[in-house]
Amino acid sequence: MHPAALTSARRDPRPARERPLETEYRPRHPLDLMRTVSIQQRGAHDPTFSVAASVIWRASRTPAGIATLALREISPSVIRAAAWGPGREQALAQVPALCGADDELEGFDASRHPLVAQTHRRHPGLRLSRTDGVFDALAGAILEQKVTGIQAFGAWRRLVTWCGERAPGPTPVPMFAPPTIDGWRGIPSWTWHRAGVEPPQARAVIEAARRGPSLVHAVTAAADGEGRDAALTGVRGIGAWTAAETRARALGDPDAVSVGDYHLAHEVGFALTGARTDDDGMLRLLSAWPGHRQRVIRLIRLSPAREPRRGPRLHPEDHRDR
Repeated sequence: MHPAALTSARRDPRPARERPLETEYRPRHPLDLMRTVSIQQRGAHDPTFSVAASVIWRASRTPAGIATLALREISPSVIRAAAWGPGREQALAQVPALCGADDELEGFDASRHPLVAQTHRRHPGLRLSRTDGVFDALAGAILEQKVTGIQAFGAWRRLVTWCGERAPGPTPVPMFAPPTIDGWRGIPSWTWHRAGVEPPQARAVIEAARRGPSLVHAVTAAADGEGRDAALTGVRGIGAWTAAETRARALGDPDAVSVGDYHLAHEVGFALTGARTDDDGMLRLLSAWPGHRQRVIRLIRLSPAREPRRGPRLHPEDHRDR
């Protein structure tokens, strides 16, 4: 085990009997809690996200400090939430948005394609979750650039565990909040290397961290997706794909499309036409749902439409022994 991992595994600042703050959230719309919130998870072993005994656990960093949030569905109309840590009040305040309360269906016409309409009927509780954690979403998206999910999720797990902060509360497994912006910027080169992060991705995270709060403010203050993309892609090493992934998770943007994704255009093309397409073709197909293209993508991924796999899988490359 990496020495940093040993240190972080022993780091446990949790008071022995800290009592949580608790509240109930009663959504005004059908809510599939697991499918809505699970977009925030990065791999099965994400140290910021865990599911145990039907409870969703999430560790995050708020302006007031770190917090652990636990969500349980008591009934289809009641979500019980508990939070621990110095940021617990803000974590509870974020629960409605995390559960899709800000997601508006106005202007969405599922009937424009039978597959989309059918999937929408079958999953009326799917909402678009937002965390408002722009930098955490951005750092995670950068780590996923041009690598397999296995590589990206492994790098995220190592960096958050080694460089983040132990989450408070009775978590089912040791959990960690991501580093602060300054913490991301201060990660040394050898730690990036041992975590399995390619140098371009490491440089992009560090460059984004150098701009820190001003970058986050520019993204959150932008009036639309185009303005958010402009703020994000103004950082060297951040392109359209990374910007869209950040918008989808942090801001619940219903129109974000991850152009340049290794699989997405093929998935959309096959689902909507029965044949593969490229990014331009995907954008033409999704133009039937202006303002809701991310929603359609989420519905397509919940649908039974799956293209038979014929080609070789993308083989992970590990640069750590070079």
